[in-house]
Amino acid sequence: MKAPIGVIDSGVGGLTVAKEIMHLLPNEEIIYIGDTARCPYGPRTSEEVRKFTWQMAIALSKMKIKMLVIACNTATAVALNSLSKKMPFPVIGVIFPGARAAIKATKKNEIVVLGTSGTIKSGAYEKAIAALNTSSKIIPLACPTFVPIVESNEYEGDFARKMVFEALQPLKSEHFDTVILGCTHYPLLQKHIEDAVGEHVNVLSSAEETAQDVLEYLDYHHLRNPTEIQKEPIFYTTGSVPIFKTIVEKWLNLSNADIRTISFH
Repeated sequence: MKAPIGVIDSGVGGLTVAKEIMHLLPNEEIIYIGDTARCPYGPRTSEEVRKFTWQMAIALSKMKIKMLVIACNTATAVALNSLSKKMPFPVIGVIFPGARAAIKATKKNEIVVLGTSGTIKSGAYEKAIAALNTSSKIIPLACPTFVPIVESNEYEGDFARKMVFEALQPLKSEHFDTVILGCTHYPLLQKHIEDAVGEHVNVLSSAEETAQDVLEYLDYHHLRNPTEIQKEPIFYTTGSVPIFKTIVEKWLNLSNADIRTISFH
């Protein structure tokens, strides 16, 4: 099926998921919407996040997508169920794939979940991990400073490193062997996070597992794009095009990416 795959996020974080989908499924067309004007979603109410997520999903529905990937943990926590029931195409979130990645990696069943305030408050990772392994000890930690660092394209320098080390201070007294990055923005800070928690700890994102879910679903339902012609991805942003373009091109290793604006009322 030649229709595109839609990917939505509160901002640039979902590019970590889009990157893995593009790597695994190079013949599939991707249309991405990053709601950078209203990012971050973490501190917002569930009602706001649900409304914004639905607006992006409806916009992509009009673009005739064959599948939607909610590449935002906060949006997955509050909107996946309602979208799955009402949209005419399959909808995949990032929380269950992230939980599965953590269960595969942990040896001691001691897992830290880093996420936005909204994701941590929802308890969505605890539920997903418990559904896979009831004996896991889960240590949730909200890191509200991380998304603004990534969205402002400041994730590589000393300032970002300092902010990460400060945010992860509460983990100093905890025992764990696995950290799940429960926000798709956080892989852009992964090096700093790994340095902060130590080399003996697995630090994982949900991006690879989510891309694997997309591949398996398309194969099972015979929805893979049969053509060999690769179409360039299209990116929509609700906010600043220059910052968005810089991060897209750097993170996805693209030159002259097709960036467009979209607005919701």
